[in-house]
Amino acid sequence: MYNILLTDDEQIVIDTLSLILNRNFNEEVTIFTALSGTNALEIVRKEKIDIIFMDIHMPGINGLETISLIKQINPNIVICILSAYDQFQYAQEAINLGAYKYLTKPVNRNLIVQTVRNCMTLVDAKRGALSNNIELHEKLSLVSSIVESDFIYSCIFSNSSTDFSSYLDYFEIKDTKFFMCCIELSVVEQEKRYDMYMKVRDVLTSKSRAIIGSFMTNRVGAFFPLREDVVVDENSTSENADEETKMRDLMQNLYQLLSLNVSSKIRIGVSQIESDIQHSSQVYNNALTALNSTNTSGGLAFYSDTLIHNHENAQIKKIADLTTRIINRIKVADAGSVTQLISEYVNLIYEVYENQTDILKNHLIEFIFNVRACTSSIIQDYKNEAFDSAFSTLASTNDKATIEQYINDRCLECVTAIASVSVKKSNPLIQKACSYIEENIAKEISLEQLAEYLGVSTFYLSKLFKEETGDNYISYVTELRLAKAKKLLQDDSLIIKEVTSLVGYNDQNYFSKLFKNKYGLSPTEYRETLKK
Repeated sequence: MYNILLTDDEQIVIDTLSLILNRNFNEEVTIFTALSGTNALEIVRKEKIDIIFMDIHMPGINGLETISLIKQINPNIVICILSAYDQFQYAQEAINLGAYKYLTKPVNRNLIVQTVRNCMTLVDAKRGALSNNIELHEKLSLVSSIVESDFIYSCIFSNSSTDFSSYLDYFEIKDTKFFMCCIELSVVEQEKRYDMYMKVRDVLTSKSRAIIGSFMTNRVGAFFPLREDVVVDENSTSENADEETKMRDLMQNLYQLLSLNVSSKIRIGVSQIESDIQHSSQVYNNALTALNSTNTSGGLAFYSDTLIHNHENAQIKKIADLTTRIINRIKVADAGSVTQLISEYVNLIYEVYENQTDILKNHLIEFIFNVRACTSSIIQDYKNEAFDSAFSTLASTNDKATIEQYINDRCLECVTAIASVSVKKSNPLIQKACSYIEENIAKEISLEQLAEYLGVSTFYLSKLFKEETGDNYISYVTELRLAKAKKLLQDDSLIIKEVTSLVGYNDQNYFSKLFKNKYGLSPTEYRETLKK
């Protein structure tokens, strides 16, 4: 029995072919019909088709595109092209895609009958070869799949002592570079798990030397050795494509095939390329990170893209944090910190929005307006005509140094104005507290100790400190200590440990971490920049 699929957008052609086949082959064949490439793909996925007659020009997916997809689903199907176009380029492309015959319309009955008989002979030959090898193939597949699952398990849960050499020898992997992916299926019913797994396996191995693990809940891990001859879609990768491009093309191709053959809701996370297999556990975790960034309804994501996205989000958050810190330091008239923070702010905003000038300028203008607003909240009748030209000034130049100078000037003008009124308004209790902190900066000064010294409750002092300085107590003391540390580091006679102690810290590593978070350099690196 042979299953034959007739695909043509003209019903009369299908009817004619059906009549010829029924009269000449009767019970030898079961005939299926499709009026488009899309219909043909649906039938091939559901039925075990042996022979296809395919028209080239059809609405939607044309015949050649359909052949390409069908061959990916079942490469053993025998395909005959039946076309009204007698052009070499069509025939050549059809043969390259694996078509058995290219016939031009109209075709006489005898040629159709002989072609079908030849196709049946070819199908029988393929069935015989498959039958002879199937028992051995099943035995080898069973052993291989066990070893593969064990290898993937070792990759996922590896440590520095894991020995991968025997696995690599077994799989004949000599390449040093690889990547991993994690494939997630939304719903896998118990009775369908094996069939689903085999479909995933067949798709992955059809395009690569992937090593595939077994199901872990609804996920499958896979290891891809990266070679120069990685098989990808010929139309999407040039011969000199870099490794990252090859990996992306391969995975996008596999994702399309898995979506078509397994599930449209499939999710795939892909790691970075790695050269040390001892890092395989982290590599797989990176693939999971990428997977978690995909849409729950399906998608493909690469770890390198999630790093960029996470970095961008972190940078945007840092811009917002810097803005808040600058505003707070302006409120307490801290000119030194304001100038330093503005330099950080401008450098960062140019880094994030380097190629997005309009967004960059909008951020800067919004920042200037916020500075003026915070000053006006303290000095109700505050006026500064320089702010009125902010929009035109910032819009007229792209020079970073000019913009930084303009912003710094406006902020320092606000600092000066606030300082002049703060002297009159400053709470004497906070003045006393700040003096005490500066005098005892090398000691451990808790909020409770300071409150006891001033004769007030810790709650009242904490609230008053925030209102007067714009910072909470811990942040204020930390800022003061780090500022003093910068000055002390200018003295080469002091070692880092001594500087740590002089600014009130017992742990040099903790002090170095705080310093680097604040200034972007470790104390040692900062001292080196002073020498240069």
